[in-house]
Amino acid sequence: MLNVGKIEEGYVLDHIKAGKSLTIYHLLHLDKTDAQVAIIKNAKSNKMGKKDILKVECPVGSINLDVLAFLDRKITVNVIQDGEIMHKEDLILPREVKNVIKCKNPRCITSIEQGLPHIFVLSDEKKGVYRCKYCEGKYNEY
Repeated sequence: MLNVGKIEEGYVLDHIKAGKSLTIYHLLHLDKTDAQVAIIKNAKSNKMGKKDILKVECPVGSINLDVLAFLDRKITVNVIQDGEIMHKEDLILPREVKNVIKCKNPRCITSIEQGLPHIFVLSDEKKGVYRCKYCEGKYNEY
């Protein structure tokens, strides 16, 4: 049995689709922080079969939950303080995501202007459709 110690302050991200934890790790820029991170891949799950889990020891509020909501609203976000679960965050689709995905339209201004941020705006909340702020190109999963 695998045993990963508890954290004092931070987040436990549970119910991540198996194999997606490293993508989330990079999109949350955890590789650029000094936060302690435990990545558990392919853990057994009664609900999902297999799942990934991320345990992040960091100050509460330092993770961009909009990125998580954009990737998968079914991820369970447990907020930890003083070694205990204080509450669970509900993930709501953000109105806008910035520099999380890139526009694939070769005619988009973001393809030409290197320093321009890649911004996508929620255009259909029910279907979870995002469009490029500049060219209105529809986001297609990568």
